[in-house]
Amino acid sequence: MKLKTRLRITFAAMVVGPIVLLLVLLAIFGRLRIRSLEREYGIEMTMGNLINSVQMLNETTTRVWEEMTAQAEEDTDEFLRFSYLQHLDEELESRLSFLVLVKDGKLYYQGNEEEDLHLLLRRLPPYGSAKDDDKENGVYIGGRKRAMVKQIDLDFSDGSRGSAYIVTTDSAIVPQLWFMLMEVGAVIVIVLVITGLIMTLWINNGINRPIRRLQEAARRITQGDLDFTLEAEGKDEISDLTRDFETMRRQLVQTEELKRRYDSESRELISNISHDLKTPVTTIKGYVEGIMDGVADTPEKMDRYIRTIYSKANEMDRLINELTFYSRIDTNRIPYHFTRLNVYEYFNDCAEELKMEMDGLGIQFTYEYLANKDTLIIADPEQLMRVISNIVGNSVKYIGGKKGEISLRVLDVGDLVQVELEDNGPGIATEDLAAIFDRFYRTDESRSSSTGGSGIGLSIVKKIIEDHGGKIWASSQLGHGTTMHFVLRKYST
Repeated sequence: MKLKTRLRITFAAMVVGPIVLLLVLLAIFGRLRIRSLEREYGIEMTMGNLINSVQMLNETTTRVWEEMTAQAEEDTDEFLRFSYLQHLDEELESRLSFLVLVKDGKLYYQGNEEEDLHLLLRRLPPYGSAKDDDKENGVYIGGRKRAMVKQIDLDFSDGSRGSAYIVTTDSAIVPQLWFMLMEVGAVIVIVLVITGLIMTLWINNGINRPIRRLQEAARRITQGDLDFTLEAEGKDEISDLTRDFETMRRQLVQTEELKRRYDSESRELISNISHDLKTPVTTIKGYVEGIMDGVADTPEKMDRYIRTIYSKANEMDRLINELTFYSRIDTNRIPYHFTRLNVYEYFNDCAEELKMEMDGLGIQFTYEYLANKDTLIIADPEQLMRVISNIVGNSVKYIGGKKGEISLRVLDVGDLVQVELEDNGPGIATEDLAAIFDRFYRTDESRSSSTGGSGIGLSIVKKIIEDHGGKIWASSQLGHGTTMHFVLRKYST
């Protein structure tokens, strides 16, 4: 669930939930309160009575009022007997009310001794002023001292007249109201606590728990521990954040693996270069010592020694150049200088240089140009020459002692120019073909250690061709040689 939706539901629940719970709990508490009052006062009550305390207390004195009315009809003079009045007053006291009797305008009996009660007694309705409904239901007397009053008019046998009053003052009503307010307040507190607890648990389950998982994941990453998985459980914002966090963790794992691989490759490169430099250095040192000791005592020997030293120095220079170029590949800082090249002219020049070099090595070189002589490409001539030199150098290295043959062919294949360099070397096994362009990959470790090489020559070739927008691949057959193919897109004006 989206966090925005969750917050909206929380807001609605915090508003509507307490109202609903309040109504439910008020109904329950109200029913319990009604039953308690019914047992206490012996009356039948409704929710309306419970809300209106004055009406409720008025109902509690109904039975006493009916008893007094019946007595007035039977024998009015009974009200002049003090013991009867005390009996009535005791009944009313349990109903939070008291009795007042006025005879001929004078106070005859008063069942309450409050100091300021005289303020109320002076406002009691006179004999014969109450309507029939007011006699039973009572009238409300306001002012400084407030009360609900029920009146019964009395005609005594001696010819005097008077009224009996059932009085329920606000001093009796207020405690009831206060008690009810306390009940309502308790209900409200309970409702808020329940609602808050439910919402807190819901929010904790939906927000706090995933956040704690993210905090734990961040702590483990800080400590270098990436061996765990974060699973997103929903489609909300925190789940999206969890998925992003998991993506970041995976990228860190990949970066760590790449770093380990890079460190391993760097160590291997240094080891390869060190090994491959040691051989020509040892050879150069030996031949120089021979010259210094006078072993090269003829012009022919001196010329052979110097040529060997020159060849080994060139081999060292090539290895150093590969190392420098390798560092540029890793930082994507290969210095390209692209220009328009005429394919025919460029590869004719390349073929002439290669033929001279191969003749010096005793390798037969052939060249075929099978494309349009006006074909143009966009390329860096220096880096493209590095590609050809690396491929040819790799072929020369693996041809071995037999009579070597290397062919260069340039073909027209639609929108592309395809270049093929074929040798008659030992060939490459089919399962090795897909990996020969990987860094430091060698198909035969024993042969590689004897022939030398950094193991990055073909990876450099692949990088340059791909940076030219082309593609390179190899085909081979064990015992019959290998052909390197690469294509470059034609330039059209």
